Amino acid sequence: MAKWIKSKYPGVRYREHETRRHGVGNKLDRYYTIFYKLKGKMTEEAVGWASHGMTEKKAAAILAELHENHRRGTGPRTLKEKKALADAEWQEKEERKRQSATSNLTFATIFSTEYLPHIQANRRNKRSWKSEESLFRLWINPAVGNKTLQSIAPFDLEKIKKNMAKAGRAERSIVYALAVIRQVFNYAQTNNLYTGTNPAGPVGKVKRPSADNRRLRHLSQEEAATLLCELSKASKDVHDMALLSLHTGMRAGEIFSLTWADVDLAAGLLTLRDTKSNKNRPAFMTETVKAMLKSKPKGEPATPVFPDRNGKKIEQISKTFNRTIAQIGLNNGITDRRQRVTFHTLRHTFASWLVEKGTAIYHVQALLGHSDLKLTARYAHIGENSLRTAVQRLEAAG
Repeated sequence: MAKWIKSKYPGVRYREHETRRHGVGNKLDRYYTIFYKLKGKMTEEAVGWASHGMTEKKAAAILAELHENHRRGTGPRTLKEKKALADAEWQEKEERKRQSATSNLTFATIFSTEYLPHIQANRRNKRSWKSEESLFRLWINPAVGNKTLQSIAPFDLEKIKKNMAKAGRAERSIVYALAVIRQVFNYAQTNNLYTGTNPAGPVGKVKRPSADNRRLRHLSQEEAATLLCELSKASKDVHDMALLSLHTGMRAGEIFSLTWADVDLAAGLLTLRDTKSNKNRPAFMTETVKAMLKSKPKGEPATPVFPDRNGKKIEQISKTFNRTIAQIGLNNGITDRRQRVTFHTLRHTFASWLVEKGTAIYHVQALLGHSDLKLTARYAHIGENSLRTAVQRLEAAG
């Protein structure tokens, strides 16, 4: 290794590369260091190669600066501290640039270029992100789309609520629109696009409508039998999906996702994967369900039990279902949307029938796949009615 050579400047030395040359005169490249005493100990730090622009004079100037900082008790006293300070200043500068750039992003830009692609890639249910996109396009964008997140105030959200209510939109839709705004703000905060307060968050100043939007309608045995009979005339697949929901409590999305690999006819068991609660759960076949599945041509393990015309997964229930509901008049005269029959009513009916038969509410919770007992508790009044009827019969017998 080449020996160290003292320069004409105190505290600066160098050694020459054995072969590498550079610059005018084709001189051997030099590697410079500075050495000095710090806290009673000698310290040496590299300052760089001559081929990178370092000279004895520059090295001496660096050393003089460190000595002066040490004498005054301010600024970096070592090259390591000087580099750390420069890095911190650079990072601060870059952060200011980033904040300046993100502070100019509008709600519409963040929704369209960041949030919407994110939920499209991560939501299993296509209808979910389509609903959010629709709410943004119809109600949110006209009110706050051209505003930056920093400039959106509770007043703007109250305006959205007022516009939707004036147009006759259900309170549930208004709550959903506010939830979309809240989620966009949360996404922006998580991804360092916004650092302020979420005006639609739980501690915000915008009051969300608190109407009870739970669907409570369920079918009687006679209504269900009539519905299945008419569906069988219109479409075997729609009939079979309705039967499956009535007898297992499966959601429409769970039925659409069911593949033949999930069907165990011998055990009378269906495996529901990646459900709304992000958990797998079993569904138990009745003999009627078992007979229905046996009657269907079995496909490959990965094939949907109820494929669309192209053999792919169905995205939504056929219009045949609603046409049949209208045909037999199950929604005649009903204006309260909570009481109208939809495909989801079949799941409610399954739960209601279980409670009427005396099934414990905790067992109903497990069969429905509810993560919170509060969701299942809506059916408790049905059980209470059955108990009241039993007591009244006892009194009548006496």
